[in-house]
Amino acid sequence: MRIGLYPGTFDPITLGHSDIIRRGCSLVDRLVIGVAINRDKGPLFTLEERTAMIEAECAKISEETGCEIVVHPFENLLIHCARDVEASVIIRGLRAVSDFEYEYQMVGMNRAMDNTVETVFLMAEAQHQAIASKLVKEIARLGGDISKFVTPSVQTALLERLT
Repeated sequence: MRIGLYPGTFDPITLGHSDIIRRGCSLVDRLVIGVAINRDKGPLFTLEERTAMIEAECAKISEETGCEIVVHPFENLLIHCARDVEASVIIRGLRAVSDFEYEYQMVGMNRAMDNTVETVFLMAEAQHQAIASKLVKEIARLGGDISKFVTPSVQTALLERLT
């Protein structure tokens, strides 16, 4: 069984994330969504809320693709998380050149720690490439329309949190 790990904060999960998840499912039999517990980022949603949102959003993707999708919170090094879930591949989404520069460094460090885990970069579809959770939260906070960036259920949760 080929297992992939797609890590992120997912605060909240966006259509860009869902696009990468859907496409990542074509590469593996089981896709583990690693929800990072990053206290330094100060997430808007709790770990439990983010996990529940991801599970709800991924249920349909799993059904459509036949890929098993598992949500796995983690607070250790990414490469240790990959070992914990027995992933042979880490899936990362890229939006811009600046993402690649950071990710390039991460791959080098991860390979130095464990060269048996490969990293695969996927570009989000063009209409999703600019989406970032941070920007979605800012647009919502300032009264903008976020319906092009998140599903209706995530939009509702986000607007409820901000009011």
